[in-house]
Amino acid sequence: RSWTSIGRTESRSSTQLVGACVCMCICMCMCMSLCISSLSPNNRLGSSRLGSSRRGSSAKTLLQTNARTAGAGSRVWNGRFAMWLNGAGSVYSRRLDDAAAPFPLDKHAGTARVGIKATVLSDTSMGGAEGLRGGGVEKKSVPFSGQKPGTSGLRKKVKVFQEPGYLENFVQSIFDTNPDLKGGTLVIGGDGRFFNSEASLTILRMAAANGVSRVVTMPHFLASTPAISALVRTTNANGAIILTASHNPGGEDEDFGIKYNTNNGGPAPNQVTDLIYERTTSIDRYLIKEKDDLPGVQSFNTTGQLQLGDMQISVVDAVGRYSSLMQSIFDFDKIRALLKRPDFSMVFDAMNGVAAPFARRIFVDDLHAPESSLLNKHALPDFGGLHPDPNLVYASTLVKAMGLTPTGLPDTKNTDNIPDFGAAADGDADRNMIAGKQFFVTPSDSLAVIAANAKDCIPYFHQGLKGVARSMPTSGAVDNVARKLGIDLYEVPTGWKFFGNLMDAERISICGEESFGTGSDHIREKDGIWAVLAWLSILAHRNQDASQPLVGVEQIVKEHWAKFGRSFYTRYDYEAVEADAAKSMMQSMRERFTELKSSVPGLKLADDFQYTDPVDGSVAKSQGIRLIFDDNSRIIFRLSGTGSVGATIRMYVECV
Repeated sequence: RSWTSIGRTESRSSTQLVGACVCMCICMCMCMSLCISSLSPNNRLGSSRLGSSRRGSSAKTLLQTNARTAGAGSRVWNGRFAMWLNGAGSVYSRRLDDAAAPFPLDKHAGTARVGIKATVLSDTSMGGAEGLRGGGVEKKSVPFSGQKPGTSGLRKKVKVFQEPGYLENFVQSIFDTNPDLKGGTLVIGGDGRFFNSEASLTILRMAAANGVSRVVTMPHFLASTPAISALVRTTNANGAIILTASHNPGGEDEDFGIKYNTNNGGPAPNQVTDLIYERTTSIDRYLIKEKDDLPGVQSFNTTGQLQLGDMQISVVDAVGRYSSLMQSIFDFDKIRALLKRPDFSMVFDAMNGVAAPFARRIFVDDLHAPESSLLNKHALPDFGGLHPDPNLVYASTLVKAMGLTPTGLPDTKNTDNIPDFGAAADGDADRNMIAGKQFFVTPSDSLAVIAANAKDCIPYFHQGLKGVARSMPTSGAVDNVARKLGIDLYEVPTGWKFFGNLMDAERISICGEESFGTGSDHIREKDGIWAVLAWLSILAHRNQDASQPLVGVEQIVKEHWAKFGRSFYTRYDYEAVEADAAKSMMQSMRERFTELKSSVPGLKLADDFQYTDPVDGSVAKSQGIRLIFDDNSRIIFRLSGTGSVGATIRMYVECV
């Protein structure tokens, strides 16, 4: 699959742009031809799931340099790499007593993640009377292979998690390697996908057996990942177990996931997940309370206080608390004024994910948008058959509503009754997609525009930004903003966990990834609804005078390009590739760095990205192969860790 992202172009002619892209295509062909032999004939990179194989024949046009530029599609056919450009547009990225209390925004109520320690306890220290002090029973088990967390937790098919002992082994490994949870507070919740409630009840029983003092959860165990991050920070919790496979499909035969967040509300860093995985390879038992001890399932349908043995369970209004947080960051009165304008309309596509109840509370109840502005507005365990990934292919309801094609170009056959602003969120509401009337905003551009306008448009940032950060494969659009504003820029590996230390050390305010993730230091996760409110705040600021013509999304982005510059960017995904073959291909490329630098004109750097955390000095190696040219154009290859089957190879191309 592929989509194109746009960040920066300067005053280059069409001939120069086409020439640059042709040179990069030649280089990509050379790279792939050098490496394709690493894959066996039956395991070569197949047609991208979202590329040509699903869309049928594609228009093989050259790069268009109009206002919305080019897209891309690619495939490998019979072992030979072929590429074309697809004429795409700007294609690419009842409460408790304290339930209404606003979230504190200055500091994390607990301990920062910097220097966090995790320990694998010995079998003797975890067993016996001490290990069972929660009143549970010990169940014998054997290790399962492949329980190594990826970029954001452990993701497998539902049926894998339903195997007896599979979920329990991984959860017990979390308790065994994070001793602070014993006697502490744990948040439990998920995105509501199939198996969410059953898994939550199992984890509750295990938490009680492992001596957790208090669990904070929510009705139906349903909450967005950003809301859970906020709950960790405001309840002074020691950590959270989040049940989500994010933007992956849901349903009985689809994906499930589990990840552990630490006491700053962010994803566990590598040193913690490595210890969890290490424990899964030798675990031989888990602790759990009997089912009869558990309160009835109906008890978790509303807020209140429950008890499981010695463990207190607080069922809180996560939606209301998150709404309070958003109202402390943004000027809701100003956004309401925008929504009252007769010449402004918006839609939000919840993709039948956990964003649905949050969107209804914030956009309809708080901001007074009409109910009709919500699309796919029910949180369903299978997302209503949708693939809850907010991009131009999967967010087809929003794409059609905004008068766009799956390539991001305007749909010339669909020009009536198009809203002025549209957005979507993924399954757990941490990713976002932004669009204007027949105009798609790429994730890289969205990050840059928010950063450029944050101080003037969002009260939370009225004193300015501390710094900004992006993942390494993300377009350099935000780099230009950082230079103009004179603030620090950090380039980190893919994975939100790498932003956490920078936020805890107060080095950055806003960060993002090309994979439709944007967020700030109000929590330690990316935040889809936050990004939508940020865009509404920018629009509200630019449209305070209702007597003047509406300033829309397209105008704001084009003015941003004129001020900060723009680049052309695309990403290709090769999904469900045989894992060993994919690793062999990457290694083959590493071994050819010297050959590439001597044979590809203008190639100034070929390396494997390595990141040293400036806060704690930890090192993350092998984070993606980079081919960087004299003009800073880039080609990047990376193995993704968010799939549930096999491996995903991502290829990114940026032309500046």
